[in-house]
Formats: sequence, C-alpha cells, structure tokens
Amino acid sequence: MNTWKPRIASIALFVVGVALLSSRPTPSAGAAAAAQAPPSQGAADGIRVVKGAIDMHFHMDAPAVAGRGGQASIALVRAAQARGVRGLMLKNHYESTATLAYHLRLEMPDFPLFGGIVMNRANGGMNPAAVEYMANHIAGSPGRIVWMPAGDTESEAKVSDNPKRPFVTVTKNGQLTPETKEVLGLIAKDHRLILASGHVPASEVLLLFTEAKRMGITHMIATHAMDFFPGDKPVKMTVPEMQQAAKLGALMEFDMRNMFNDGAVRADALRAVGSENAFISEFWTKNNPREYAEPNAMGEFVKKMKAKGFTDHDLDTMFKTNPAKLLELPVP
Repeated sequence: MNTWKPRIASIALFVVGVALLSSRPTPSAGAAAAAQAPPSQGAADGIRVVKGAIDMHFHMDAPAVAGRGGQASIALVRAAQARGVRGLMLKNHYESTATLAYHLRLEMPDFPLFGGIVMNRANGGMNPAAVEYMANHIAGSPGRIVWMPAGDTESEAKVSDNPKRPFVTVTKNGQLTPETKEVLGLIAKDHRLILASGHVPASEVLLLFTEAKRMGITHMIATHAMDFFPGDKPVKMTVPEMQQAAKLGALMEFDMRNMFNDGAVRADALRAVGSENAFISEFWTKNNPREYAEPNAMGEFVKKMKAKGFTDHDLDTMFKTNPAKLLELPVP
C-alpha cells in the first residue's frame, strides 16, 4: 500500500503552519508594558474606596416567575469578595436571609456575611416571633437587621395598581401599633440588632426612631432615606427630616447606584446631612448584565463625589467606618 503521499502532505501542512506562526507580529514592548501597567488613576481611586467597604444592602431575592428579578447571585458575592469588599448585608424582601448568610459563611469563612428580615406579608407581617427566632436561634448570630415593610407598606399599596390590596400596618391613628412596639422591644433587648425603616414614609420613620431611642435602640438606619417607592422618586425624607433622624441616632442610607440621578439631588442632600450621619450602599456599577464594584466605574463615582466636595475621609466614613459601627465590627 502506497502511504508516502499522505505523509508528504502532512509534512507540507506542518511546514506551512510553522511559517505562518513565525510570520505573526510579536507583541511590542509598549503592548507588553501596557499589559503589566498599574490601574489608571480613576480605577485606582475606585479600588481604594472598595477595599474594606461594607455593603449594607445586597439584594439576593430569587428571580420572580413574573415581574422584578435578576438580583445578586452567589457568584456576585464571590466577585464582591475578590474586589476587596469587606463584608455584605444580604437582603430579601420576602424571606429572612440569616440562614442564607449562615450557609455562605461556611463556604467563605473569611468573608463577613450577615442577614436580616423584612416585616413584609410573606414573612408574617409585623412578626415578633420571626424576629426572635432570627436573633436567638441561628448559630453564629448572622441575623442583624430588622427592616420595616418594603413593598407592603400602606403608602405603597395606595399608589399601586391594586390600591385595596393588603398591607402591613406600622402605625394607626398617628401611633405605632402594639405589634410594631413589640418588634422594637425585641430589637432593644439585643445590642447587635439594627432597626431599619424600610419603605415607610417620613412621618412614620420619625415615629419609629423616636420610640426606638426611648427604648434604648442604638443602631438605626433610614433605609433609602430619600427614595419613595415605587419609582425611586427622591421625595421620601427632606433634609430637615433627615437631620432630625440623625439627632435621634439614625444613619441615612444613600445608594451609589442612583446618587447622581435626578440632577444629583441626593448628593446635594448628603452634603447637607453630613458624611458622619450617612453611609453608601448598593455598589452596582452596571445593571445589564449586573456588574458589581467595577474599578473604573467606581473611580468615576469617586470623581463625581469629589467634584461635589466630598473628601477621601468622607468616602471612607460612609463606605467603611459607619457600616462597621452598625455591625459592631472593628473600625478601620
């Protein structure tokens, strides 16, 4: 059998391949240097702010059959850790995240992860039993925040497509309900627990914080302090209302994702409230696909904040120091 012709053809193909490879241009010294170059100044600023930051509002709601979905995933938890984030507060409007935090801690033991519960209808409404369980019956005590209703408030129900739908009552006739006071009492018994206002309107926020201070609660958050839902409209709390809440001991939450929307009114309000009375959460730099704490985009955010008069110290206070104090972690 004559086999020399296929062999010659194979040898010829090999020779041509080597010639083609040797003819490819080699990377220039400039390209090689660029590949090893340090990050740009903007990216470096973003990396500096992210390193050691704590995100107190990291949504992990499961995607819904219909409607809103696409929240954070376990892969994005790992991405946050890889980019230098110090820790995360996991949130879900419809389920407690304390057990989720417990299990993720087993996989990422060097990454502080915490959870909480929202007083929404899916969680039993204003549910003292659920708060007590979260606080006292999960190993390692990962459950830290009790959010007031978010999505199930009376004000949100009234402006929804179904204004007669059920809602969770926080106040009645201008007073906190007995169930609300019972929940506050449980928070007051445990110095690690944090009261967050959820989506309730400003008048109820101030009632909550006034009673919470009277009970001795020291960790309080005005959730999305300026944002009224639905629609993320910046009309929830005015600057004087936020200043009043700060005097009661609460920290104002501002989101990185919408800080410069609506003519940057949130950034201007934050300047008036003061970095010592606030923190920044939700480090989303892109939505489709989701991108978390991307260095260049974070650097651009830092640049815009500095143009508004915020210093590195202000940014560190809001990204690192104040969240650490809320969680009773060592302050950097």
